[in-house]
Amino acid sequence: MTGAADKLTEKLVSRLPLIGDRVDKSPVVSVVRLHGVITPTPSPVNRGSISLNAVDSALTKAFGHERLVAVALTINSPGGAPTQSALVAERIRELADEKRVPVLAFCEDVTASGGYWLACAADEIYAHRTSMVGSIGVISASFGLNGLLERFGVERRVHTAGENKHRLDPFSPEKEEDVRWLKAMQAQLHEQFTDWVRERRGDKLTGSAEELFSGEVWTGAKALGLGLVDGLGSARQVVKQRFPEAELALAEPRRPLLARLGLASAALASPADRLLAAVDAVEQRVAWSRFGL
Repeated sequence: MTGAADKLTEKLVSRLPLIGDRVDKSPVVSVVRLHGVITPTPSPVNRGSISLNAVDSALTKAFGHERLVAVALTINSPGGAPTQSALVAERIRELADEKRVPVLAFCEDVTASGGYWLACAADEIYAHRTSMVGSIGVISASFGLNGLLERFGVERRVHTAGENKHRLDPFSPEKEEDVRWLKAMQAQLHEQFTDWVRERRGDKLTGSAEELFSGEVWTGAKALGLGLVDGLGSARQVVKQRFPEAELALAEPRRPLLARLGLASAALASPADRLLAAVDAVEQRVAWSRFGL
């Protein structure tokens, strides 16, 4: 019996991988989903937004894979905060340069404004022929509610130290000097945006500056002709063609604490929190609706 048992053990051991061997040595293309409005103040229960804080863990995980050959960014965003757009794009470039792997961006329904800023962090950009791409511009929107206060007999009182401390108050009549200040700020941000696009796309751009940087949005097919994207196709199609032996590995961000504890609904327990969540939902809805979505 002992001899038979030894032979069985030897046979089983022979089938085990040696120490240091890898069961799977296939190359990996990490996929990071950048979906939602770009905002510095995401809801504690809403994961449909993009900020450096929200996506950094996913980016770190994506670029940290030991069999990594490329990173794919699937982008579906109408844009949002310019600073967060720049911070996320800079983080992508930092990790790409550190790991020395190519980054491919894939435009889905919408890759516009700040969404296109993110796409330009990639070495190559692809879109579906029906994607909406571009909107290289800056926009600010608000409401004028001073008439509403007058209707209800409410008087607005604001006291400041510093003549430029108080601007664009929605509860006060609009001032020409405030609008001039806002447009000057927008012009500075627009220049930074266009500089980034030129830096990343370079000679690939074929349209004129007046056309490309007008804030216009194009389909993926038209964006290809303007040099805003490098080709047409989905992430699966392009990755399969470029890296036929690679596996796709989705890198997801760390879930919010409340969601991990199963207490997401508790974040909206108070009326104030529910009101803020409703306002946030409306703002995000407005951002998407600019593109008919």
